Amino acid sequence: MKLLIIEDDRELLKSILFYFNDFGYNCESAKSKAEASEKLTSFHYDCIILDLTLPDGSGLDLLSKINKTETETGVIILSANSNLDDKVKGLDMGADDYLTKPFHLSELNSRIKSIIRRKRQKGSNTVQFNEIWINTDANEVKINDQLLKLTKKEYDLLLYLIYNKDRVVTKSSLSEHLWGDFMDASDSADSVYSHVKNLKKKMNQLGCKEYIKSLYGVGYIFKDE
Repeated sequence: MKLLIIEDDRELLKSILFYFNDFGYNCESAKSKAEASEKLTSFHYDCIILDLTLPDGSGLDLLSKINKTETETGVIILSANSNLDDKVKGLDMGADDYLTKPFHLSELNSRIKSIIRRKRQKGSNTVQFNEIWINTDANEVKINDQLLKLTKKEYDLLLYLIYNKDRVVTKSSLSEHLWGDFMDASDSADSVYSHVKNLKKKMNQLGCKEYIKSLYGVGYIFKDE
């Protein structure tokens, strides 16, 4: 799961990044409208945590941009201002939720999970594709009713491919999804290849069909035979 945290309070940003990285999220951050706009142009995020008060303007300006280009992305507004008008305006503009500072990080985590579940699975905590069954609350995968044991990266890879089924996914987008801001620190092309290879092997061992197709020089596509 990939998050973008747009927050100019360095201490709060540090706490949020530390918390969610520890939970296995892929997190990126931006401390201004300009920096956030650049990242929104280049990457896709599952959920965006958006502070309303930024050094170069209002976070509501970013919300308009997000709603135009990222219709499947969840947005949670953060604000030190508990003014009801701000809350209503943000929600009317398309935000999915609103949290007033200070807040508990565990509550933010629960709200993120709830939003992503609603957007992707229409409220369900399960994803099913033919013989593949995934419980996204328990991070549990079964194939033909047999438990599939995956690493965290393999699980994230499988879920990402299924969510993007019938669409070509480039190696760079997979690398960016799996490693986020740390993608340059890894040998991304070899790492993606290795994770895909291991995932396909484990799935095949449980009798799964060959849904993950390699596209030479481009990336991968997840599609039914």
